[in-house]
Order: sequence, then structure tokens, then C-alpha cells
Amino acid sequence: MSQSGERPTLPEKGSDWSELRARLEALGERDADWRSARTAVYVFNAGEDVLEVAKEAYALYQSENALGPLAFPSLKRMEDEVVGMGLSLLHAPPEARGNITSGGTESILLAVKTCRDEARSRGVETAGGELVIPLSAHPAFDKAAHYLGLRTVRIPVAGDFRADVPAMAAAITPRTLMIVGSAPCFPYGVIDPIGELSALALERGVWLHVDACVGGYFAPFARMNGVAVPDFDFALPGVRSISADLHKYGYAAKGASTVFHRSEAQWQHQIFQFDGWPAGGMMTPTLAGTRPGGAIASAWAVMNYLGVEGYREKARQVTETRAKLMAAIDAMPELRTYGDPQLGLFIYGSERLDPFAVWGGLTRRGWFTGLTTEPRAIHLMLSPAHARVADEYLSDLRAVVADVAAKGERAEGTKARYA
Repeated sequence: MSQSGERPTLPEKGSDWSELRARLEALGERDADWRSARTAVYVFNAGEDVLEVAKEAYALYQSENALGPLAFPSLKRMEDEVVGMGLSLLHAPPEARGNITSGGTESILLAVKTCRDEARSRGVETAGGELVIPLSAHPAFDKAAHYLGLRTVRIPVAGDFRADVPAMAAAITPRTLMIVGSAPCFPYGVIDPIGELSALALERGVWLHVDACVGGYFAPFARMNGVAVPDFDFALPGVRSISADLHKYGYAAKGASTVFHRSEAQWQHQIFQFDGWPAGGMMTPTLAGTRPGGAIASAWAVMNYLGVEGYREKARQVTETRAKLMAAIDAMPELRTYGDPQLGLFIYGSERLDPFAVWGGLTRRGWFTGLTTEPRAIHLMLSPAHARVADEYLSDLRAVVADVAAKGERAEGTKARYA
């Protein structure tokens, strides 16, 4: 419905592109200003050159459809090469397989579906099957469980905001199909103890999925730069599947993610096949039928444009900016950061001021970021472009903190939502 409450109708005559472009630009006037690096959620700004590569590559293949690899072998080759690069970064064995998906939620749903169907193939009763996950795990696991007839069991995190492995172990029952760890988790930016979860998965005979949607195309390069990133990928024998988003720190156009499986045999349970209709058999490796060629081409182009050297430089910019911001925030008497994040996400709050009031003041100054509710904190997901505005952000933050302290401003009842 339109803002006036009337249902829009298709215009009788078309409009010139120049007019439509102006209308499109006007529609975006109230959107978050990510192009000026004043948004630290939703958008991953690696610079104008990377944005241009992603855009032009997408446009070149915007009409092609990866549903038809015989018609478009170019897309099949690009997907295979992107998946191969991702598997190499994540220490996958030679028999590992994967696919490009539309985003992290689809990657996670496919991993859960594959886990469920693999269990069924062994005669396991999966009705009422459970996923034991940390409180910090992404809601995509709950969505997957909802769609697939499963349920999630969320376990409170430990004092360091990481998964509480002993508590997760205690929650495993004969109904448990999967346990989950994040690298890093979205709310806190910390990497769960994946090594301990791997050992637990092997000991108890359950599937371990690592949600590396945020870190899959970041953590390997941060490690190359000397950041002490713990093992989180297929180097750990208990890891069965991994999700990693190309449109986050892979800097590709939306929507593009990857889902990876330890073996070909495991990957086979991801596939959907059907031949009971007159148009012949259909086989799809992902949820979608039509798969936009532009997203695949964009990912392929950006990965080849940046290469290891480019990704390492982007990772350096982000980790150094995060460290700079965290140090400056911890130096402010009214504020503190939480946990020990190593990549591009972190949260900060206060025991003396309402963090949501601080967030409101920053928003009025043009900064758009996320929030967390446990604890009440401000959430930043940094991009390389934030390096150039870090000092400006800190200056505004100090001014807002002083204003909130002087006014005693509160923001009770505010909820952090990602809708």
C-alpha cells in the first residue's frame, strides 16, 4: 500500500528513464548514508573501485540464469571457481563441495536441511529433531528449524560472550541432530570455541555447522596478517558444514553467500531432484530455481579483482579501525567495550548512561548502527571505508556522551530489531 493508504496501480503509460531515475534518487533521500561511511550495518563498503567492479560484473550477467548450466556454462564455471577459492581458504579436503546461495539464511537453511536428510538416510527419526545452538547464533537457524519441522534449543553464552560448550554438551539428547558455533557471532563479534565444539561433535556423533557468514571471507586474511584467529574451519575434523557470505566481507553484490560441505556424499543430501512433470527432470542444488547470474559474476569478479593481497589489505584496514575505536571508547570513563572481538564487529555500552540514548544521539547526527539488548549496547560492523571516518565518529560520540550525561536522557523500551 502507498503512504496515502491507496493501493498502487500500474501506470497506463511508461515514463522516461531520466524521470524515473530522479524519482528513485528522491526515494532514497531518507535512507541511511552508507556511501559516506556513516552506516555500520547492512552494507560493506570496500571503496568505490570495488563497488564499481561488483556493479559492472553484475550488470554483464544480470539476465543470465544459473538454473540452466547447459545454456550458461559461464555461470557454472564462475560458481565452481568461487566455491573452489572458498574451500581452499577454509582448509577443505579434496572431496569437499559447495554452492553459491542467495545469502546467509539460505546457506544455513541448506546446511540444516542437508543434516536432517543425511540423518534420515541412516534411519534416524528426525521428526522433532533438535539444533543445540548458542543464544548468540543467528535467527536463521530458528527459521530453518521452523521450515523443516525441527526445533532449536538456545543455550546462554558464557561470561566471555562465546558459546558455553559444557552447557551445550549437557543439552545434547538423542534428538539432537546439529550443534552450532559462529566465527564470529553477529551480536558480539567474538569467535566461539569451535575447536571444543569440534571435539564435542565427534564425541557425541552430532553434526557441527560453523556459521562463518560474517567471518568466512575475513578471518583467513586477518590470520595471514598476524591476527591470532583460532581454528574454526575444516581444519577441525568435527566441522561438517560452513556458511560464508560473499556479500559481507567478500564485498560482492547482494545476494551472494556460500555453503560448504566436507564431502561429496554429504553434499548430495542438499540436492533436490524431480522428474514427474512433462518438461523433463529438474535438479537444483539450492532452494531457488532461478539463480541470478549477476550475483555469481559479481562474486567471481570481486574475488579475482582483490586477490589475496587485496583482501589482506581490506582486513588490515578493518581490524586496525576496530582496535582504534575500541581503545578510544574504553578510554572514555562513561563507556566500555565487551568481549574480545578480533575481526570487524564489536559492541560497546555503559553502566552509567543508557546506551540507547547515546545511540539516539548518534543517529540524529547521521550515524546508523545496530543495537544489542543483552547487554544493552551499540553494535558496529565495520567496513574498510570506516577508516576514513573513525576520528569523526569518535568526536561525535564524545559530544553525544557529554550531552546524554548532562541531560540524563533515557531511551527506555527501545528494541534492537533487524527487519
